Amino acid sequence: MNLRNIAIIAHVDHGKTTLVDSLLFQSGTLRANQRVAERALDSGDLERERGITIMSKCTSVAWQDLRINIVDTPGHADFGAEVERILSMVDGVLVLVDAAEGPMPQTKFVVAKALGLGLRPIVVINKVDRADARPWEAHEEVFDLFSALDADEEQLDFPVLFGSARDGWIALDPDGPQEDLTPLFEVIAKHVPPPVAEPDAPFSMLVTTLEADPFLGRVLTGRIHSGSIRANAKIRALNSAGEVIEETRVTKLLAFRGLKRTAIEEAEAGDIVAVAGFAEASVADTLADPSVTQAMEAQAVDPPTLAVSFSANDSPLAGQEGNRLTSREIRTRLLREAESNISIRVSEEPGADYFDVAGRGELQLGVLIETMRREGFELCIGRPRVLQRTDPDSGQLMEPIEEVQIDVDEEHVGAVVEGISERRGELMDMRPSGGGRTRLMFHAPSRGLIGYNGELLTATRGSAVMNRIYHSYAPHKGDIAGRRTGVLVSNGQGKSVAFALWNLEDRGPMFIGAGEPVYEGMAIGQHTRGNDLIVNPLKAKQLTNVRASGTDEAVRLTTPRRMSLEEAIAYIDIDELVEVTPKSIRIRKRLLDPHARKKAARSDAAAD
Repeated sequence: MNLRNIAIIAHVDHGKTTLVDSLLFQSGTLRANQRVAERALDSGDLERERGITIMSKCTSVAWQDLRINIVDTPGHADFGAEVERILSMVDGVLVLVDAAEGPMPQTKFVVAKALGLGLRPIVVINKVDRADARPWEAHEEVFDLFSALDADEEQLDFPVLFGSARDGWIALDPDGPQEDLTPLFEVIAKHVPPPVAEPDAPFSMLVTTLEADPFLGRVLTGRIHSGSIRANAKIRALNSAGEVIEETRVTKLLAFRGLKRTAIEEAEAGDIVAVAGFAEASVADTLADPSVTQAMEAQAVDPPTLAVSFSANDSPLAGQEGNRLTSREIRTRLLREAESNISIRVSEEPGADYFDVAGRGELQLGVLIETMRREGFELCIGRPRVLQRTDPDSGQLMEPIEEVQIDVDEEHVGAVVEGISERRGELMDMRPSGGGRTRLMFHAPSRGLIGYNGELLTATRGSAVMNRIYHSYAPHKGDIAGRRTGVLVSNGQGKSVAFALWNLEDRGPMFIGAGEPVYEGMAIGQHTRGNDLIVNPLKAKQLTNVRASGTDEAVRLTTPRRMSLEEAIAYIDIDELVEVTPKSIRIRKRLLDPHARKKAARSDAAAD
């Protein structure tokens, strides 16, 4: 079979999905006049809204007598597990690098994984048409990165191409002919080896992705390691220990052709296919012929570093917007997510009314929460906390450290260094990045970075761009100052009154506007001081027989501070929750009753 399997890996927004669009059109897989959405593989609503790839996508193109299976991977570090597990399906990687930005933290992460698996990379310097492009410097930086990651001589001898995925051209030189993607197709055919497979052995395939289809049920995707498979064939699923999970018939065998999955009758070793018919098999399980008794080894992934608590919404406004309200429904949904997303871990304490959900970062957990609220769930989310561990040899408490790269205007460098230092971060490198900007590299504890993005943008007047990636576990860095301000807490339930909010504005910025539902224990604004303040947002202006209220000046409220989901989760303190419903995001106290809060505070003080 004249087949090639490749993955496209890069930092977020370096042009992976756009390049796939151009490959689909120029190979003839999509007609030139065919109407498809821009970034066709980013099919999810959240992917389109945020402009990022969240889930890996498979497609294939035909060029001359060659069929190329292509896997488009996420570029954000929080979805790194998606990259790790699909690398076992491919025989080569296309490393895409922005000609102006050069290799970024996520580039380093995914390249390290690919080099560790022995994959030989092809480097494409993209966006050479940018005004600030520096293609040859970016090429040198890629070589330095590969060398620092201990690439062998064969991997260091990588082919490099230059081009613009948006404009649909690739050349061997930045000033080369701007015609089409033919040079890229030729390099893939020459440089990427055909899949290594055992066509005469019994069928076996490692499951790398799982999704639920309303018509087909569980759809398991992977690369066929050995043998061949036909629709309606009888096969079994083995777990990592080689134990039989279930045995069934293949109800549907699907191959990736362009933007669609197409039903086929037979597939051979080396091809990437999707199999339907299993009820229990999951990611990292082995699908095999009944004669096979040994499971295939799955690629290990890095552990999660951050956790939040999920619980059912118990506020007075519960049930007004969503239709999935119970802990049982939340538990079922979270376990289903953990089954298909191997970087998510769900745990529950006996007798507890919440679930601990651990993941790679704030964005990944935020995407899960946003997805669930759109499905009709009402949730209460606790403050994120990092997952610390104890070193088995020294008994020392260890915490996750992240590599933080910040590009900022030179005038704001001091503010950034000071801000990260207060959060126990260490400056590792500082260098000019052109255009009056400086690139700073820090190693900082993950717990110190929770909620820092908003503070960074404020300190740099929106000019900073931050990228983070897990680096390692290191000894605990000590205490880090938390939020310095308290909140304004409602003392009653009803709808907020403009006159009351106007009188409260001196106390701090509001989170709500007039006429919005509030309840006792809900945070309606930020206090300018360090303590919480109980206030009355329901107090209307008193009418007298001296004058009518209409003779006064109209009340003009300052625009309230509206937080996004991620901002609200990062903002809350340990005694607060974020109430998430299909239409609303509210901040509230964990204990709504003020007397219960005082009692809990006294108990905590006595325990200390």
